Amino acid sequence: MKFLDQAKIYIKAGDGGKGCVAFRREKFIEFGGPNGGDGGDGGSVYFEAVENLNTLIDFRYQQHFKAQKGQQGMGSEMTGYKGEDLIIKVPVGTEIVADDGVTVIKDMVKAGERFMIAKGGKGGLGNTRFKTSTNQAPRYAGPGTPGEEIWVWLRLKIIADVGLIGLPNAGKSTFLSAVTSARPKIAAYPFTTLHPHLGVAWINAKEMVLADIPGLIEGAHDGVGLGDRFLKHVERCSAFLHILDGTSEDVVADYKTIRRELELYNDKLKNKPEVIAINKIDSLTPEETEEKLQALKQITSHEVFAISAVAHQGLEQCLSAVDKFITRAHREKEKPAEEDAVQTPLKPWSPLD
Repeated sequence: MKFLDQAKIYIKAGDGGKGCVAFRREKFIEFGGPNGGDGGDGGSVYFEAVENLNTLIDFRYQQHFKAQKGQQGMGSEMTGYKGEDLIIKVPVGTEIVADDGVTVIKDMVKAGERFMIAKGGKGGLGNTRFKTSTNQAPRYAGPGTPGEEIWVWLRLKIIADVGLIGLPNAGKSTFLSAVTSARPKIAAYPFTTLHPHLGVAWINAKEMVLADIPGLIEGAHDGVGLGDRFLKHVERCSAFLHILDGTSEDVVADYKTIRRELELYNDKLKNKPEVIAINKIDSLTPEETEEKLQALKQITSHEVFAISAVAHQGLEQCLSAVDKFITRAHREKEKPAEEDAVQTPLKPWSPLD
């Protein structure tokens, strides 16, 4: 399924039904009088956050959503039926933003949460309602009021425990495929990942959701490269796993570049917990690996690990360090059954992998 994290849609609540103009026509009743019923109310439009969705791709093929109109009133003081409400299901983590693209109307962060975005119109009154002592045969009824309508932006911010960040071609997708069952595209050129990927790993008998964020470069907060389009997905992560290319000439400069972009995009991100991993150590000598580790430890207080996603080296220790910063109060799950538990980070590596 293709990942889509932004969509613009039109929403229209149902109009209220018209009131009815009718009079009694019954035998042996000399003065019948009005008996027109009220119109039914129009249906309202709701958003509902559901867990089994992780993309807004459905809204690429349908952009207009309209609730049912209320039925017109009928004779014998019969009220028209109410229009059915329309429920639009969106992934957990979806922001509903006004047409100006700035004002956040609602942030759908809890599964099962509902929010009414457009209220249905009220049904018009039948002519029975207008009967008075001086006007005993009114020949008019109230029109139904129109339902609310609005254009909104839907913006999905992934809710994951750990955000994998780093420069292009640092090995984030390889790391994700090594520790989870996700199979993102992997190739030997920058910007292979064009949209975020999610994967689930199990560490310390607990579930960990990782999000592979497309590579950032200098100036990303201003729209350079893939820009800040995907930076929003790291805002909800409990912690960062900063993956660096161990074969780079200056891992310190690479680290500072990404940190600078995060802080320029959102100053709050600088205080988010972080673990650093120097990847591709299978291509380095032990002396080169130790030199890069010491260089990073001199400029940061975060834990630094030497790993190889391809060779499955150091992955368990790295994930265990990140696991300490994860808050799982929103979804505590038991360890999966033995036949279903796949401890991918612990599998032995062989040249055939």
